[in-house]
Amino acid sequence: MQSTNEELTTLNDELESRNTELEHANNDLHNVLSSVNIPIIILGSDLRIRRFTGIAEKLFNLIPGDIGRPITDINLPLGLPDLSKLVLEVIDHLTVKELEVQDRNGHWWSVRIRPYKTTENKIDGATIAIVDIDLIKISAQQINQGRAFADALINTLDRPVLLLDKDLSVLAANQAFYRNFQVTPDETLHRRVFALGDGQWNIPKLRTLLEEILPHNSGFKDFEVECIFPHIGRKKMLLEARRLAAQGNEHHMIMLNIDEANETPSQ
Repeated sequence: MQSTNEELTTLNDELESRNTELEHANNDLHNVLSSVNIPIIILGSDLRIRRFTGIAEKLFNLIPGDIGRPITDINLPLGLPDLSKLVLEVIDHLTVKELEVQDRNGHWWSVRIRPYKTTENKIDGATIAIVDIDLIKISAQQINQGRAFADALINTLDRPVLLLDKDLSVLAANQAFYRNFQVTPDETLHRRVFALGDGQWNIPKLRTLLEEILPHNSGFKDFEVECIFPHIGRKKMLLEARRLAAQGNEHHMIMLNIDEANETPSQ
């Protein structure tokens, strides 16, 4: 009896220790989920909700009673009609899925679904993290619209024109530039202006002038350069550059105009 009681006491002590560890782990998890400012929903392999963060509760009108309910019973206001199918694919194939979706109000969200792994590295469900990307999408749309407008605008000009970003890389070029210098968009776009062609534009004085435009809201005109270009030979040009301020004073661009320089007649 004494030996049995000692074994029971030892087992009881171990049980109390494990209960204490479990309580601490649950408290840690609760605090982590409460402090994370991202909507996260944790599902079991049966697609039933196990936990969710406080921000997910507020955004998607979840209640504590939703724990244990299948995710298919929850009417999430996101454009994900096949959410259960996506979750099952993640669990079955151990993949990560990321989608950009809109809610009923047209707000953009990034939905990331990844397998839920136990400490034994077993798959026991999935986690769904939802990130607000509406401002990013709107900003990207505005930038694209601005570039499309800039492309349309510079293509109305007969002289060669380049649009440069803050790093002096080519955002756009008009047809007159491609025609006059006999280059293609692949040889021009997204390259620094100093790397165009065989480096003909890599002129120290020009570099200094361009790099001073954005910080000091300056510009220059009638800067004369003479270069030798492939296919077209020697060319003397007058360059003019000025800053184009975008809405909100962000995403500034530089407009570089290129004119033929008049040759001085020999005496």
